[in-house]
Amino acid sequence: MSERDPVSAPLASLAKPTRRRLLAAAGAAGLAAAAFPMPGLTQSRTKVTVSEAIHIALYTPFYTALRKNLFAKHGLEVDYSTAGGIALPVSVLLANRAQFALTGTGMSVNATLEGGKMRCIGKVAGGISLFAIAKPGLKINSLNDLKGKTIATLRFPSNTISTPTYIMRSRGGFDPKEAGVNFLELPPGAQAAAVKDGRADLAIAFDWDASIGVTQFGLEVVYSFADILGPIAFSSIFVTEQYLRGNGETVQKFSNALAEAMKLLHTVDGTFEEVSKLEFPNVAPDVLKLGSKNFMSAKHVVPRNPIITKQDWDAIMQHESGAGTLKQTLPYEDLVDASFATKAAAQFGLPA
Repeated sequence: MSERDPVSAPLASLAKPTRRRLLAAAGAAGLAAAAFPMPGLTQSRTKVTVSEAIHIALYTPFYTALRKNLFAKHGLEVDYSTAGGIALPVSVLLANRAQFALTGTGMSVNATLEGGKMRCIGKVAGGISLFAIAKPGLKINSLNDLKGKTIATLRFPSNTISTPTYIMRSRGGFDPKEAGVNFLELPPGAQAAAVKDGRADLAIAFDWDASIGVTQFGLEVVYSFADILGPIAFSSIFVTEQYLRGNGETVQKFSNALAEAMKLLHTVDGTFEEVSKLEFPNVAPDVLKLGSKNFMSAKHVVPRNPIITKQDWDAIMQHESGAGTLKQTLPYEDLVDASFATKAAAQFGLPA
């Protein structure tokens, strides 16, 4: 699902208590606990809170650092709360109710333009986990194959519409409306059914929705938009400039854990699915299994490390500007501090 889309799991409102992850708990210890010594579990840990936009599978590198005790290993006790919308973590940070935001990267730009200066310290999603699902037999080999099709989506401004529109224009060289593409805008959960009953040729969805279409409606994944879009800083961790100036050591520890989590996801088979079973207990096991495979096989979606490159940044600026979610773009040098992620990747993570 998109960061601008509703999610199937209940969202915690800003007024509700923070969901706590006490990382020293024996139940949270797993593979990483056995594989790595964790002095942070016995020493005093710095407490920080992360405000995430929504609870979504796209943020699994962060959940992996939580569930595998990697934040604790690096001396942090991390809590998180679900804000309930893509723009809301900014308000939580500015109210000093959290130290780190996890949301769409463009929100750091909008906040900075409004005077709440932010610095992006690392990416959590390096691609857009957006898939086309259809009945068996329909082949989508290129963007041109979408011309003339009726496509079930969520309602605008969902990324299920804005991202394909942007890609068709920027990469395909055609305007979807002029090419006969008809977006059938539907409420959450209705996309797969529209394909099944013939109202749409295909649906564009995020996981876990795409995998639900496959496992419960007999559809199949016929195209990955992440593969065509390329690397992009779609979701990121950012902090206020003020916090960064006074808490560089904490930011480094956070980056170390995130880099180590990404390494675990890419080097230990089954980690994505294992973590997802804990974070999304209401999602059916066959959906989790297929969705985890989709995430790990789609290019760039699960980053190898948290470093935001200039290529990542320029791509998200172009995408968000084209989607109409940015007031204006800002340069890489003004918003990104890659020093912490670079050091973390070198010591605890993987190269690009």
